[in-house]
Formats: sequence, structure tokens, C-alpha cells
Amino acid sequence: MKVLGIETSCDETGVAIYDTEQGLIANQLYTQIALHADYGGVVPELASRDHIRKTTPLIQSALKEANLAADEIDGIAYTAGPGLVGALLVGSTIARSLAYAWNVPAVGVHHMEGHLLAPMLEQPENRPHFPFIALLVSGGHTQLVKVDGIGKYEVMGESIDDAAGETFDKTAKLLGLDYPGGAALSRLAEKGTAGRFVFPKPMTDRPGLDFSFSGLKTAAANTINQSIKAEGELTEQTKADIAHAFQTAVVETLAIKCKRALKETGYKSLVIAGGVSANKQLRQGLAELMSELGGHVFYPAPQFCTDNGAMIAYIGALRLQNGEHSDLAIDVKPRWAMTDLPAI
Repeated sequence: MKVLGIETSCDETGVAIYDTEQGLIANQLYTQIALHADYGGVVPELASRDHIRKTTPLIQSALKEANLAADEIDGIAYTAGPGLVGALLVGSTIARSLAYAWNVPAVGVHHMEGHLLAPMLEQPENRPHFPFIALLVSGGHTQLVKVDGIGKYEVMGESIDDAAGETFDKTAKLLGLDYPGGAALSRLAEKGTAGRFVFPKPMTDRPGLDFSFSGLKTAAANTINQSIKAEGELTEQTKADIAHAFQTAVVETLAIKCKRALKETGYKSLVIAGGVSANKQLRQGLAELMSELGGHVFYPAPQFCTDNGAMIAYIGALRLQNGEHSDLAIDVKPRWAMTDLPAI
């Protein structure tokens, strides 16, 4: 079964084709970073308009990459939520229209389920086996999920305020770094001196698996202001030292909560996915944690950490094979609990 996947939940337009026999056979991605850079963040209206411009050409490119004609596509998957409503409507409208024109089934896919199962796009030896704990960390979400199978999800903990990726971006902005700030902050942190600044690890001094990062952002802001008063202006080394302290606090907080979830369930496998999963220090910290616990950690390839069409095509193929499909109504869900998904 060859499934065309379309991802338009935020600021990346992703189109891919997944073959249930051959695996991923086409993957096209366009990022809107340059479009939103002048605004320091995603502008929803501009994002939606750009998806309109880019989705159809990317579909044509994906078909060409896979050496397929339109009549060789067996189904279409699209991101139905969560995400920006205007952006979601672009992808879902194009997907539903093509499915009707090509007389193939279409299915709406949960964006976070796509991230959660993105490691399944790797070679068999690098794929996790059920059950496992998943840490989903991105600009919009920070969640710990107990995964017992496809569609068998239990959210064990999540952020009660800012997501980890959002806090990275906001702290980077305070440091005067270019958009998108999270990746720039991580690069800067590599030049930082360990121990010069120490930030709190929020909500680790009490039981539970929920996260809170707004206080950490405030601690960083206060440190930046104090350093400006002391130095006149931030030196590059001070910026790097603050970035290092901030990133260390986030990584250690995430590791502590992952350890709690693993001990609570007794599971030995940990999946980390979402945009922040590409962070080198986070990968290293969780690898050390799993080595200590005698378990294994799994990640998607860097190209599948951020939003992409491949993960949508993969999930769509699984759910279409399971007999699921969407009707002609174009129904998107800007907010959508992953626990509402049917099990396979």
C-alpha cells in the first residue's frame, strides 16, 4: 500500500510517500523559518498562506521522487491536529480533495502520534518494541506517555505551562539570538562554562511527572538582567555560560522525570521524539540514564525530529490498513487528546 502523507500543522510543509512493502520512498520538506524570522515567531496567517503555495508543488515533487503516477497512490494521510487551525485546514482540504478526485481513502492523523512513532521509520534494529515510555518534547508539547501499542497511550505527565521547546526559544530571544532560537541556544551552550551559573530544576523536588518551565525562563531572565547590570552588556562568554546552565537544567529535569516514569512502570525502553529530541546534550543525558538503568533509548533520525510528512504517511498507512478512514467532511482538531485515538 502506497500512502501519500501531508503535514501542515505549523511552520513546515511536509509531503512524503510511504510504501508498506518498501518503506519510505519519497520525502519532501519546506521550512518557513525565513518567512517568520523577522517576527521572532510563527505568524499563523502567513503560515497558512505559505502552505497553500507550497503543498501542491511538494506533492508533485514527491511523486516524481518516488517515480509514481497519481493513480498508483492507494491512500492519503494528513495531519488533522493538533496545530494551527488555518494551517491544518490547508493540508486537510488538499488531502480530502485529492482523495475524492483519485477515488482513494483518506485518514486524518494525530500530529503527536506521528512524532511518537517516528523512530519506527528507522532500520529494524533501531526501532523500539512495545511497551515503552515516550518523551515528546517540542515547541508546543512536553509529555511523558506510557505506550503499550499503537493507539494504546496513557499520558503520565505533561507541562502545566510552557513547553520545553517554547522555553528554549523564549530564553534564546532574551539572549538576543536569531530565530529559531532553540537550536541557536544549544549551539551556544556548547561553548559555555559548566558551573558558573546554576538554574533550578523545576518540580523535581516533589512527586509527580508533570513539568513546569516558566519559572526556569524567569530565572534565566533574572540572571541575564543581573549580568547586564554587572557587566554593562552581556559578553559572548556570559551568554554561552547562561545558555549552558539553562540547557543543563532542562536536560536534568527531563531525565529525572523520565527515570521516575521508567521506575513506575518497570519499562526498559525510552523513546524521545519531537523537535527538541535533536538536542545533543539531551540525547547524551538520556543515553547515560538508560545505561544506568540497563535499558535502551531510541530516537528518530534528525530529519524526522522536526515536523515532516514521513511520520504522517507512516501512521496513515497503519491506520488505513486497519480499516480507518475519514469521510468527506473537512474536520480538523486544533486541540486533540492522543488518548482519544483508537487502538490497533
